[in-house]
Amino acid sequence: MPPAAPTPPHVRRHWRDTLVTAGPLAVGLLLLALAAVLVLGYRVLDPTPVKRIVMATGPAQSAYAEFAKHYLPLLRANGVTLELRPTQGAGENLALLRAPGSGVQVAFVQGGIEDPPSADAPALVSLGSVAYEPLWLFYRDDSARRHLKGVTPTRLAQLAGWRIATGPPGGGSGPLFRELAAASGLPASTLLPGDPLLVNSVVDLVQGRVDALALVSAADAPLVQYLLSTPGVRLFDFVQAEAYARRFPFLRPLVLPRGVIDFAADRPAQDLHLMAATAQLVARADLHPALVQLLVQAAQQVHGEPGWFARRGEFPNPDTPGFTLAPEAERYYRSGPPWLQRVLPFWLANFVD
Repeated sequence: MPPAAPTPPHVRRHWRDTLVTAGPLAVGLLLLALAAVLVLGYRVLDPTPVKRIVMATGPAQSAYAEFAKHYLPLLRANGVTLELRPTQGAGENLALLRAPGSGVQVAFVQGGIEDPPSADAPALVSLGSVAYEPLWLFYRDDSARRHLKGVTPTRLAQLAGWRIATGPPGGGSGPLFRELAAASGLPASTLLPGDPLLVNSVVDLVQGRVDALALVSAADAPLVQYLLSTPGVRLFDFVQAEAYARRFPFLRPLVLPRGVIDFAADRPAQDLHLMAATAQLVARADLHPALVQLLVQAAQQVHGEPGWFARRGEFPNPDTPGFTLAPEAERYYRSGPPWLQRVLPFWLANFVD
């Protein structure tokens, strides 16, 4: 077979001239098409969310209020302003999330809180569980001497005839304690209406106007720490905590170890049994995915340290009873932060992602 004939010089010059002439035009058209795709993608995907979030917290000096303060600098470092809205607690937080015109986009919600949504309520998702919230039942030592002849109470039914405050209306302490009281044979007449200011209920206990105070809160809340160190105030030992947790699936039995409050003074002088709900960070389902990612990363920094009841890294976690886990949060718990966010600033990485 004869060899192929070489390309004539005038043909080679023709292709070379064509490339020289049309090449820049083709590159320009390619860049224009790429720019059009980026603009279209930007508009359709909305990669840059609003830079302000409204978070419902809780009463002053509560665990929720203290948690929220730690989120402020973490979000500010990524160009997001976090507006904190004080509330009476978990019940009001859930109501605000479900109220279409409240403006609240994210809030702390106590596990076990039930509030059936209305037909027009926004859909909600969880960003993860962030902390244990034990039920602390503080009581006056002199009340036990007066009502029980000095016997240390360990069952709720023993508190019949006491004056028990249950925290502010709109919080999660009252509904939970009333549910447990009803299951335990403790008369509803024993439970007092809560004061709108949680600190007032604490003062009432310390000054003897009530015999006991039921409070659902994380251990590092200032008011909990204050009551744990107040002379004449004792912490109820829920010896039936394991049984309560079997009956109420949203509760977890916990142990407050001997000496954990004060090693030198050996407080408490023995292990005390508690039970706890879990606090969740709950958001409206339409919250931008980039803000969900940012909030979950902030939660990792705020809640990831060890404490009296949790090991390092135990929180936040994707165990979210009562709520569906947000897809972007599920992605984080499965794979960690997106790789691009490890090498690029948040907003640039989010745009590319």
